[in-house]
Amino acid sequence: MELTVESQKRPEGSKPNALRRSGKIPANLYGHKGTESIALVIDAKVVERLLIKGSINNTLIDLNITDIPWRGKTLLREVQSHPAKRTPYHLSFFAVAGHGDTDVEVRLSFVGEPVGVKQQGGVLDTHLTALSLRCAPENIPQVIEVDVSNLNIGDSLTVEQLSLPEGAKYLGEPGQSVLIVLPPQGSSDTETEPVT
Repeated sequence: MELTVESQKRPEGSKPNALRRSGKIPANLYGHKGTESIALVIDAKVVERLLIKGSINNTLIDLNITDIPWRGKTLLREVQSHPAKRTPYHLSFFAVAGHGDTDVEVRLSFVGEPVGVKQQGGVLDTHLTALSLRCAPENIPQVIEVDVSNLNIGDSLTVEQLSLPEGAKYLGEPGQSVLIVLPPQGSSDTETEPVT
């Protein structure tokens, strides 16, 4: 998924809290020219919509800075929130165009109910809920679906058995366990001894 966000350069000498009171959220763009960064402001309502539809280190964002002008592909790298109100306080974007592959976190979505759970009373034990991947910005998946419907008790999946997007590389151990279908818990485990 790709989102478009309009922003402006932050006015010289402006105070972050004053900007927030006026409905603007301070932000920074990194990586567009090496180590140089640009201080930005984004409308608070735009930020709310962005955080509903996008996620950190996963969603490709077409950032448009209207008054420089600069436009390019970015990833949302960090969201700082107000400690009490939980409202967005500051955003950090990283320009990815021209930087080659980038590191992202992609959520796993388990599809179906394992045979070992539905028919044999087993338990699906997941070890990973997201993968750290390195891939081209245009190939960043929103989610990786994992079909678990044919798994029986004792069956397991590792990262190397998953279908990753073309050109994506997992940044951990390929033999890392994703999940296993455990046998039903024995009745002896759930019984408690009488208290005397």
